[in-house]
Amino acid sequence: MTTEATVHELGLIAGDDPRVRRVIGPTGRLARPGAAAPAAELCLELYRRMVAGRRLDQQATALAKQGRLTVYPSSQGQEACQIGAVVPLSPGDWLFPTYRDCVAVMARGVDPVEALTLMRGDRHCGYDPYLHRVAPQTTPLATQAVHAAGLAHAARLRGDSTVALALIGDGATSEGDFHEACNFAAVFRSPVVFLIQNNQYAISVPLSRQTAAKRLADKAIGYGMAAHVVDGNDAVAVAAVVAEALTAARAGQGPCLIEALTYRVGPHTNSDDPARYRTEEEVEPWRRRDPLARLRTHLRGRGLLDDAGEARVGEEAERLAADLRRRMEHDEAPEPGELFAHVFAEPTPRLRRQAEELRRELDGARPADGEPCRPA
Repeated sequence: MTTEATVHELGLIAGDDPRVRRVIGPTGRLARPGAAAPAAELCLELYRRMVAGRRLDQQATALAKQGRLTVYPSSQGQEACQIGAVVPLSPGDWLFPTYRDCVAVMARGVDPVEALTLMRGDRHCGYDPYLHRVAPQTTPLATQAVHAAGLAHAARLRGDSTVALALIGDGATSEGDFHEACNFAAVFRSPVVFLIQNNQYAISVPLSRQTAAKRLADKAIGYGMAAHVVDGNDAVAVAAVVAEALTAARAGQGPCLIEALTYRVGPHTNSDDPARYRTEEEVEPWRRRDPLARLRTHLRGRGLLDDAGEARVGEEAERLAADLRRRMEHDEAPEPGELFAHVFAEPTPRLRRQAEELRRELDGARPADGEPCRPA
């Protein structure tokens, strides 16, 4: 049966809570009859990016099943959160993603193969973070929130206009790093936006076992920061709320906490069996709230998308997936010495010693007399 907590969330998504910001409702119509329609250019850009994101996500899932990726956490059903959050970012802003945010990372301009390098197990990060201002994807929960708060604080001290956007899962709100990041950012009015993708589950743990708070956004009250709740399956609403938060942070108004209500339709990763902790009866209502189908219906209803236009967008996404598939056919063995390359800007004596010990071991040499190998 559908859990009481999930029924409650479905009610919020359907429009029972006036705090939930939405522009396009689940049926594809405007959430508020008579309201001005969102800009056609924005809707089309979001749609194109979401179609590409989903197709790349599907391709990555297939690659994981083929053994080309060690693991892959799908973001199916969360495309509106990830694309809607990235589109409003300025070139100088920073994105701090999690392991589930490959779609957001690729939408920011990172090459798909580089974005998936972490999932291959080759390197901790396969791209240059400074090139697109995308921090390495984090696997420990909430650590990226602290990094985002620190970078944003540094930007404020420098007096530049950089804002940091940290993508966070609902499970991460139970971590100490989340509390520390929010508290620090609020105290020092750091220009950072924390976007919680509340997909209802932390692996197999439902939201009802994560918090007793009615809304995750309510946690912002204790930190003294602004907060919003948004329908995370409405890409236009997500983009609008994130844009407002970015503008406020850039103007010196401090950080913001956004809770985006969505759902993880697929398994936690390709090695997970969600049937062990939830039923198909629970998942099906969320499938009907597919963010991509919602935006497609809206565009067609306004005459902004026809069969030919939909086919062109689909073909573009298919080309991206085919290119990713082709380039992932060949494995590139990483250089073992890279293990030490990006730990510190200036390697410590201990790190240099460990790197040298590894080099000697790979070369088949024994340690120098009187210098035993030390564990890394």
